[in-house]
Amino acid sequence: MPQLSRTGVSLDKDLLKEFDRLISRRGYENRSEAIRDLIREALLTDSVSSNNPVVGTLTLVYDHHVPNLSQKLTEAQHSAGTMILAATHVHLDHNYCLEVIIMKGRSAALQDLAHRMLALRGVELGKLVLTTSGKDLKSSKHKHSHPHPHA
Repeated sequence: MPQLSRTGVSLDKDLLKEFDRLISRRGYENRSEAIRDLIREALLTDSVSSNNPVVGTLTLVYDHHVPNLSQKLTEAQHSAGTMILAATHVHLDHNYCLEVIIMKGRSAALQDLAHRMLALRGVELGKLVLTTSGKDLKSSKHKHSHPHPHA
């Protein structure tokens, strides 16, 4: 278990009340864990903007009737090589498909790939979510006893 350090924070009374309401709605047990999550989020934002290695998901909703769109999406994934770890394809209805693509690599390369795929004609909605691979986190947010397989 990592060694904890204590620090004090001065906040406007109304801001603290709003923060307490937010963390209550989100189910935090205490302010400390909520503040740790805010710090982790800021560190992630810095990591992404610094072009560090990250993992991510690209979620796409697209019209599979658009000529050559499925082929272009597949070609984009193949050209990305080892950045693409896996993809899941679901038929939503007669016209639309959902695809979730799991990726790993430098943030700039993943963002570039996502932008190219999102710009294709027929892609109606999409969102790229990037996060750290977790290996650089100093402390685990969730402490539990089951083992995790190593990839």
